[in-house]
Amino acid sequence: MRRELRCILLGLMILIPASGLFARALHKQGLQYITKEKSGASFEIAAGGKAAPIYVDPADQPGVLRAVTSLAGDIANVSGARPKVVQKVKAPKGAILVGTLGSSKLIDQLVDAGKLDVSAINGKWEAYIIQTVDGNLVIAGSDRRGTIYGVYDVSENIGVSPWYWWADVPVSKSPSLFVSEGRYLQDSPKVQYRGIFLNDEAPCLTGWVKNYYGTDFGGRDFYERVFELILRLKGNYLWPAMWGWAFYADDPMNSNLAHEMGVVIGTSHHEPMARNHQEWVRNRDGNGVWNYKTNQERIDEFFREGIERVKGKDDIITIGMRGDGDEAMSDETDVQLLERIVRNQRAIIEDVTGRPASETPQLWALYKEVLDYYDNGMRVPDDVIILLCDDNWGNVRRLPNAEERKHPGGWGLYYHVDYVGAPRNTKWLNVTPVQNMWEQLQLTYDYGVDKLWVLNVGDLKPMEYPITLFLDMAWDPKSYTVDNLLDHVYNFCAQQFGADQAQEAARILNLYSKYAGRVTPEMLDRRTYNLETGEWKQVVDEFIKLEAEALRQYLTLKPEYRDAYKQIILYPVQALANLYEMYYSQAMNHKLYAENNPAANFWADNVERTFKRDAELGYDYNKVMSGGKWDGMMTQKKIGYTTWNDNFPADKLPEIYRISEPEKAVGSYVFEPSNGYVAIEAEHYFKAVNAPETEWTCIPYMGRTLSGMALMPYTKNTDGAALSYKMKLPEGVTKVTVRVVVKSTLAFRNLDGHRYNVALDGGEAVTVNFNSDLNEKPENIYSVFYPTVASRVVEKKVELDVPASEDGTHILTLSPLDPGIVFEKIVVDFGGYKPSYLFMNESPSKREL
Repeated sequence: MRRELRCILLGLMILIPASGLFARALHKQGLQYITKEKSGASFEIAAGGKAAPIYVDPADQPGVLRAVTSLAGDIANVSGARPKVVQKVKAPKGAILVGTLGSSKLIDQLVDAGKLDVSAINGKWEAYIIQTVDGNLVIAGSDRRGTIYGVYDVSENIGVSPWYWWADVPVSKSPSLFVSEGRYLQDSPKVQYRGIFLNDEAPCLTGWVKNYYGTDFGGRDFYERVFELILRLKGNYLWPAMWGWAFYADDPMNSNLAHEMGVVIGTSHHEPMARNHQEWVRNRDGNGVWNYKTNQERIDEFFREGIERVKGKDDIITIGMRGDGDEAMSDETDVQLLERIVRNQRAIIEDVTGRPASETPQLWALYKEVLDYYDNGMRVPDDVIILLCDDNWGNVRRLPNAEERKHPGGWGLYYHVDYVGAPRNTKWLNVTPVQNMWEQLQLTYDYGVDKLWVLNVGDLKPMEYPITLFLDMAWDPKSYTVDNLLDHVYNFCAQQFGADQAQEAARILNLYSKYAGRVTPEMLDRRTYNLETGEWKQVVDEFIKLEAEALRQYLTLKPEYRDAYKQIILYPVQALANLYEMYYSQAMNHKLYAENNPAANFWADNVERTFKRDAELGYDYNKVMSGGKWDGMMTQKKIGYTTWNDNFPADKLPEIYRISEPEKAVGSYVFEPSNGYVAIEAEHYFKAVNAPETEWTCIPYMGRTLSGMALMPYTKNTDGAALSYKMKLPEGVTKVTVRVVVKSTLAFRNLDGHRYNVALDGGEAVTVNFNSDLNEKPENIYSVFYPTVASRVVEKKVELDVPASEDGTHILTLSPLDPGIVFEKIVVDFGGYKPSYLFMNESPSKREL
């Protein structure tokens, strides 16, 4: 019963706007110890315009010293007071002491004196303690990254989001910052290596880097920002961008900076031996072909150069080999060849490093066709990490069985939220539902895949949320359950937009991720959803509603939060809602064109409008948002794919059709009955006859539905004017009730009331006086006048006999007898009309041209 109730509640979350389900969110996963109140606190970080100094051993790891500098800046940004950073091994009371076990005398002295118990973290991977000792705040890491994570944990807790720079999230200001009493321990992560892969980086990431940094490649300034983000998110691993860039060669400082900051570098599944594919491509003439059978000598030399370059660093070396440019080496699965390649690669590693190959971390990626080698019996040495992969769409292809899980080197996962390949690319927006990623990562971890997780994130933006979820789950997958998964969305939104906005933002972000995951934008077209059943309109309405809700929240945010909200929520919602409306409009255009219905032209106009709006939304993201900081980041093509590798220069307007009409070919509508009635918008007449010196004028958007029809100018006589409506009625219908809806015009000229005639097939006309009692006389003011003018329309009913017709066709004629009458809608009821504020949906029609 509990399971059934949980499913019902999760379903209601989708259906009920602003539901309270997110209000149950727990505290953010991790440590919570910062308070703005001095009462009960054991340490003062900042107060009264002063900040506690930060002490660090100058002999500690360089990455720790860098993180300490960041912490000082973060405290200053939050409190307004900048702490001094002091590189000494002795500190006075009231200081923040930062250090790594075994590398910091500051910390080791406390341990040796019995003042700091580090037994819970000693010898562990990336663990840390935050604790007050003798009037000081101590941040101690089991290793350098443990210390760095502890430093950034404090930054996050005082109100600095890991996305402060990459998503322009403002810091949460507070002049007073205190640490609550207690000892705060963070144990080791459950997955040892956790990181991201910058991939498919052209044109967006490359264009933005060119605009922002002025370089044609990702250099040290760019990667310093990437490394910092990874560390603030408690990741430790990166596959650098490699489509057109070469991480090691473009800027030789990239590798050194990663090692200094504490980020482990690897290379992708088809870039062995710490060499970027571009390094081979750029010298094809000198290198020869990428074929180990025919060019082993040069390829081995190429491999050796890579290992020599990263000797002494923490890089994880990709071994094995694939074909040139992310392709298979050959049509056949030549296991013996690949085994020989791996043996030779490990021999090179041993020779260059002077140590057994097992002492250099390595991985073998079973990506695409490489899995066939494994299935055909190929194995790698025990120390090598075996990297499994998803299907590029978020479904894990293979997991190790009980015997395979004994592989000493461990198992890893390569997962995608960005992809270039068949059947279509997925490069533009985040289209990964929260629940899908959680479910597959739980599955992966349950099967013992816990050595390395890496996420293909494309251009990095706009993947802010899936990156955060992936790295948080990599730290402790089992802390997220079906019962608290949405708490992660809530806490993410609270951190980026404030706790007061988190509930609604989380609801929108979760629903956006769900809707976007139904079909990728690149796969979406006019045929995706069923037009006839109303499915297309349903999904469009869902997205448009979500867009309205996102825009409503955007306008309620404090101005400093709006850029971050636009990047993470508003732009993706607006852009995809617009895309859905565009393809729905195209579907309507094609349908109505096939029916020779001139309404097809309206939908053609809407396709053009939404296509133009897509470009306008991108312009705002690139040129306006955040003062143009992200210029170039939102230039991805997405409209016009037919196959994944289409090489079209720009988004293409979807194919639309128009019905050409003669210059005076207005009207000519013929309506079909539906469900016992015919409902007609007044502007969809069959024929309009003007009175002398007048013209029937359509007033768009007039009234409750489409428009109004008025004979103008109102100062002229109406003699001879008429609107006629052609329809078909079923055989056997002998009487109809005609409901005529007009604007609630008052009797401004003929005080006895304004009138119009209603006639069917030229028969005797019935005169209707629609506003004789629409006045403020005592007997009318409350019973007629106020209710009518408040509802803005007057509906009158006329009973008419239906003459015989050979083909079932009939002509209804409305003739104004007084000026100022605005016809809005007509309903011909023969038994099926139901009381409706909008007078039922318009019946099907076509035009006689």
